[in-house]
Amino acid sequence: MRVGRQKIWVSGVALALAAAGGTAQTTQAVPAAQTTTPNAPTPQNVPNAPTPQTLPQLNTITPVQSALPAAPAPASDAATQANGGVVPGNSLPSTPAAATQDDGPAPEIPAVGQGSSALKAIHVNVQFIELPFTVKDSKGRLVPGLRWQDVRVYEDGVKQDLRFWSVDPLPLSVALVIDQSVTYDTMEKINTSLSALQGAFTKFDEVSVFTYNNGVQKQTGFTGAQSPRLGVALERSKGVGREPLMGTEGPLAQTTVINNQQVDPNTTPQRGQLGITLNVPKEYHTLNDAILEAARETASVDRGRRRVVYVISDGKEYGSKATQKEVIQYLQRNNVTVYATLVGDASIPGVGFLDRIHIPLTMRDDVLPKYTTATGGGFDPEFRPRGIEESFQRLADEVRAQYTAGYYTKASPFDEKFRRTEIRILRPGLTIIAPDGYYPSAFRTPPPKPMTPAAAPSTAPPSAP
Repeated sequence: MRVGRQKIWVSGVALALAAAGGTAQTTQAVPAAQTTTPNAPTPQNVPNAPTPQTLPQLNTITPVQSALPAAPAPASDAATQANGGVVPGNSLPSTPAAATQDDGPAPEIPAVGQGSSALKAIHVNVQFIELPFTVKDSKGRLVPGLRWQDVRVYEDGVKQDLRFWSVDPLPLSVALVIDQSVTYDTMEKINTSLSALQGAFTKFDEVSVFTYNNGVQKQTGFTGAQSPRLGVALERSKGVGREPLMGTEGPLAQTTVINNQQVDPNTTPQRGQLGITLNVPKEYHTLNDAILEAARETASVDRGRRRVVYVISDGKEYGSKATQKEVIQYLQRNNVTVYATLVGDASIPGVGFLDRIHIPLTMRDDVLPKYTTATGGGFDPEFRPRGIEESFQRLADEVRAQYTAGYYTKASPFDEKFRRTEIRILRPGLTIIAPDGYYPSAFRTPPPKPMTPAAAPSTAPPSAP
């Protein structure tokens, strides 16, 4: 038992010496302890403690980069070489600094914009202004064949340098607005003429349909102008109309009256009316809201198409949530042009002029001329069904005959006020129909590619950079 205790003590001493002096001292301590007890029995074969390993310098360890190859083992460290170049118990290279010198330069990280999965930058110049306009002679006929040298563009009285010119017709995106708040006889004329509407467009055009009375209803989104879906939407857009108002007093406002009371309320102009004075019901013509909804639908189409809101109405407005100023501002900010066919009383010569005189707190009888003038469009008053059908084709031809001029404005991009534009033609006796101006917007039309004739490149304006 004593020998066993000495053996354990000597082993403890050996462990301490191994930690302080290395492997050579440990191997010498074990035989020295055995010679002190010669009469002791042969001890059992007890394994010595494992050889300790030298810890690496922690200040040289760096994170592993997956893109880098495995670092080779240094030649000076035999224990590290025996373990495959890796420190036992650790997956990090023993000397990463030497590895970076042998492996060459670090791999280059691709910058943003390189490679197939890189982000794409969109560049839009908000200073480019595109102005479509129509030119007519003294008899109201369209004038073709104008050159860019004949055109002068002014913004707030300052002449602008023309950088884009095009006479090519663009495909149309038309939002059709049909008034169902007109009288029943006018509504019948509109219903009859709607079957000829599709013939005014080509297969490259698209049409959406909105109707309004006391509120706006979307019949269909944009669909092909020659598609059967548009025919079904036009058929569904046919309304009944409203009864025309009779006199509010006098013989038309009453039938048989006894003691200032109607004898038979069922025979009065307004069913159920008991008194001899007719209570005129309120009319609702939400034309502003209808144009605004159609403009929002049109503003979402591709920039390479002509945006048009086409209205068939008598021009009356009452009960809309949107004001006329707000709607016009939205139209001018999104390059939307308004065309209209005036029906009903507004189409009678002279009546429409008197309707423009607005009495405060009353219904506006004709607001469409203000929309068409502000956006560079036009209106066509027609009273007969055949005239309404022909107005579809005339207005469509007028849109396709528009010229397009573009320039880079010299005004400050930080000024969001309304900018008034003017187009002049160096020919006498011509009428120019163009928008009054525009509001700057970050989503305006980007500069298109210049359409330069191949036969005469010198006659085209300089292209936009």
